[in-house]
Amino acid sequence: MAESNVMLLGTWASPFVLRVKIALRLKSVNYEYHEENLPESKSDLLLKSNPVYKKVPVLIHGHNPICESLIIVEYIDEVWTTSASSILPSDAYERAQSRFWAAYVEDKFSTALRRVLFGTTEEDKRAAMAEVSEGILLLEEAFVKLSKGRAFFGGENIGFVDIVFGSLLAWIEVIEKLSEMKLISEAKTPRLVQWADFFSAHEAVKDVSPAVDKLVEFALKLGARVLKATAPTN
Repeated sequence: MAESNVMLLGTWASPFVLRVKIALRLKSVNYEYHEENLPESKSDLLLKSNPVYKKVPVLIHGHNPICESLIIVEYIDEVWTTSASSILPSDAYERAQSRFWAAYVEDKFSTALRRVLFGTTEEDKRAAMAEVSEGILLLEEAFVKLSKGRAFFGGENIGFVDIVFGSLLAWIEVIEKLSEMKLISEAKTPRLVQWADFFSAHEAVKDVSPAVDKLVEFALKLGARVLKATAPTN
């Protein structure tokens, strides 16, 4: 049963919403979930809870809305401290490194992924694919340093970078299916292949991750809508 004072506003396909779902499951927090009908419409509750950006995810704890996925994940980690291991490291330097790589995924890598799928020109899509390929190699190196030979970026347990990067795995598979190109492979990124298997099979992840085939269908429809919206008019 959901706790009456915790609600999540989201959409099923959003990797940013998925981050919050995973964090809540890691902390064993029950919550009420409200599916927004995006991009068709935005509920009054969403507009009231996030009047600045008007987007999901929004976590409502009591009467207080918290917006932006990275901020929400840190909030969950700080509020529910006794139910599971910490999402962020206790060591100040390791915590800074986790935030650095999470910011890289958020600011650069996920932006490139979106351009691969929804870029308006083939040239832009090719450039974005090159950025994604380079980013995955960088994240392979980061995994080796942060994991220290263990299963996750966070060590023995799923941590901040795992959640932020792992939330994009299904969308990476969408790109692999549509482009017929393997982005995370044994040949180039063997550690990330193993990590992705561990992450996807985790109890906090496997039941909330969207089906890739359903995402492919969604991406094709959304891509067609983007092209129509950006097409020149006579």
